[in-house]
Formats: sequence, C-alpha cells, structure tokens
Amino acid sequence: MNASGGPLVSVVLATLNRAPLLDAAIDSVLAQSLPDWELIVVDDGSTDATFEVVDRHLQRHGNIRYMKHRNRRSSLARNAGIQASFGRYVTFLDSDDHYLPEHLSSRVELLESMPELDLLAGGFAIEGDPWVRDRNDPGKLVHVSECILCGTLFGRRELFASMGGFRDIGYAEDTDLWERAAASHRVMRIDAPESYIYVRSEDSITRTWKGIDT
Repeated sequence: MNASGGPLVSVVLATLNRAPLLDAAIDSVLAQSLPDWELIVVDDGSTDATFEVVDRHLQRHGNIRYMKHRNRRSSLARNAGIQASFGRYVTFLDSDDHYLPEHLSSRVELLESMPELDLLAGGFAIEGDPWVRDRNDPGKLVHVSECILCGTLFGRRELFASMGGFRDIGYAEDTDLWERAAASHRVMRIDAPESYIYVRSEDSITRTWKGIDT
C-alpha cells in the first residue's frame, strides 16, 4: 500500500469484444506474487459477454474494478483507467496477453531500487507471429522485439499524468508516449525477466492497421 492508502500497483486493462480471452488475462493478475495491486478493466464499448466475464471476478475480488464507455479507441480507454487509478505505479495488460507470476514484483523491485527512474518498458516473450507493421512505413514489417509494447510500460503514476496519457493517434501510441517521456524523464528498456507474454490475436491492431487512421 502506498502512502496515500491506495494499492502499490494499478493495472489498466482496456478491452473491446474480447470476452473469450479475458479470464486468462485476469487470472494472470490474480496469480501475481505481489498481492498489493488493483485491476481496472476499461470496457471500450463491448457488445459481447465482456461484462458477464468480468462480473464473475468482481463478485470475488474487491481489488478489481470495471468501467464502461462508448467506443473511444484504446488510447483514450487506457487514459480513463489511468485517471481512475490509485496506485503508486501504473502498468497495462492487453486482453489477449498475460503475466507470469513474478511480473509485477520484478518491476516494482527494479523501480524501487533505482528511484531516479520513472518508466520501464520491455521484458516480454512472444507467442505467435513476431512481425508487425512499421509505424513510419506500413508496407514494412519490423520484429516486435524492436518495438515498445504498451503492456510492458510500467511507471510512476505522476509520469503518466504529466504526459497527459496516451495520444489518440491510432497506432504505436505506446511508442509515442515512450518517446515523449524519454525527452523529459528517466526511462529504461529492459530485456529480462521476460514475464509479460505477448500474444497476437487475429484482430490485433498490429494485424489490421493499414497506415490510415480514421
């Protein structure tokens, strides 16, 4: 628990029509070796059984919260979760991904051992196709290991507030935030532990984006 009485870590999970995947993502948060967390599920206008899936967890766990609004895309959904968070640290989880049990504890330990740092990224393993579209040249593919994954961003809550959260740019908003943060804060990319498991679903934005934002 932080000095304000809130949880140590706030996990923001923005989701849209991913009901079949949510149990695995939520269960991976419940399995964390670090117990001092809150999970904020931000439903970005789902029309499937998302609430029914989340509600089963809400009934059993007081540190899970649910928010729903009209579809505003993932950047603004994550920003709503950040604004609702109470944790000393804020991080993310995509609904098709999951954590290994030591994920949160490893990031907290690193940031608390290096108080000059404000933001971490990296430390993930890949399941499935690792090639994604380059944000500057949509016709080119780059290996996801070269990218900043939103789910691996882990930082002090004040940083996200000072950056104004994610910009609604349609693609690679995680890299955009990272670059803006690096210009004014201490940031660090890590390779290990690979405790974030990145899984590419068929409807992933990295598969469907064609380089034209609407």
